[in-house]
Amino acid sequence: MLTIQAQSNIPTDFGTFSVYAFSENKDDWNPHLVWVAAHTDFSKTVNVRFHSECITGEVFHSRKCECGQQLDAAMKYMSENGGMIIYLRQEGRNIGIINKLRAYALQEKGFDTVEANLKLGLPADGRDFGVAVEMLNLLKVKEISLMTNNPEKLKSLENSGIRLNQRIPLEIESNETNEGYLSKKKYYFGHLLEKV
Repeated sequence: MLTIQAQSNIPTDFGTFSVYAFSENKDDWNPHLVWVAAHTDFSKTVNVRFHSECITGEVFHSRKCECGQQLDAAMKYMSENGGMIIYLRQEGRNIGIINKLRAYALQEKGFDTVEANLKLGLPADGRDFGVAVEMLNLLKVKEISLMTNNPEKLKSLENSGIRLNQRIPLEIESNETNEGYLSKKKYYFGHLLEKV
């Protein structure tokens, strides 16, 4: 069962956030994180982003995805409007960085993002958004507006006891490198993308 293992306030380029570390084990080196913007009222509708870890995009600014830009946009939005980012340690749609790099190597040979995962014997998307719902429940959040393009994240709230007020789109302009990736997101995974 997840519990809050630590909490601290962290100033960022986008404002100060209260950061909670959630895990089952107090010695977990990779806990899930919840970044709560100042002036967020849990008793009202809370703006929420479920964001999966992407070290290549967020830290090293990879152009193969839009994850880093999405995280920056979400932090800016939450800082300005109140809300939280639930940062899930589910790198590479939950296949881990080693398998992600193996999948990238296959993509260099012509496979797309889904084909590469399947060729490695991995799921196209192995993420679990139920853990994000669990954290919302632990924080006693009852109603949210969810920032997402992913219908699976919306479905994760069904029968959760948490009311979905609305979806907040988060669409980033494509570049020459990630156009195919974003197209796969739209046409294979059903992501709600209007610019693709």
